[in-house]
Amino acid sequence: MATFDLEPVARQSTAELIADRLRIAIMRGALEPGEQLGEADLAAKFDVSRGPVREAMQRLVSEGLLHSIRHRGIFVIELTVDDIEDVYRSRAAIERGVLERILEGRCEATYAALGPSIEMMRAAADKGDAAAVSDADQQFHEVLVQSSESPRLVRAARTLLIETRMCLGALQTTYDDLHEQVTEHETLRDAIGAGQLELAYTLLSEHMSDAVTRLRHQREATSGTPGTAS
Repeated sequence: MATFDLEPVARQSTAELIADRLRIAIMRGALEPGEQLGEADLAAKFDVSRGPVREAMQRLVSEGLLHSIRHRGIFVIELTVDDIEDVYRSRAAIERGVLERILEGRCEATYAALGPSIEMMRAAADKGDAAAVSDADQQFHEVLVQSSESPRLVRAARTLLIETRMCLGALQTTYDDLHEQVTEHETLRDAIGAGQLELAYTLLSEHMSDAVTRLRHQREATSGTPGTAS
């Protein structure tokens, strides 16, 4: 009988699973900005001991999605307009690096990989489902970053993409016409597929700048005060 060198299968720990659930809850607004999280309450909801919950919360504190206030507790972060601009500025830098990696020889594979996200986005736009469009939008950028095959770029982008979704709040999107959101991503995908480096850079930069402008206007309209967060 042949023998093989087998490595242990990696499994997510309980703390990792809880951290994933909390990330999703923060991203989708189930845990609202500024909301306080309690170890005992979360442990009861997840039906686990407080140890894994504490570890999961500390992971999210280190990622910047939660913050700890001495003698008060741990809270979901709240994003100001300055934070929003910083999120998109950071994303633009990371995703430009992603494009550099992709355009070294991964154009065709990335073009194909982005197809399902575009189809999901278009189908959701046809139904007028803004939340589903945002889900597909996020998936598009996750796939884009993963296509770089750079673990560090993937890791750096993860929290920023969650913060991006948090920026949208309950509105889920800043586009009046959801199909415009689809078209922007289709155009970027086409530039990547054609290996048009400078065009892809320009489209990405315009996409990020436009998003900041839209979100700033949204926040100002919600708060009634220019330049402040709601």
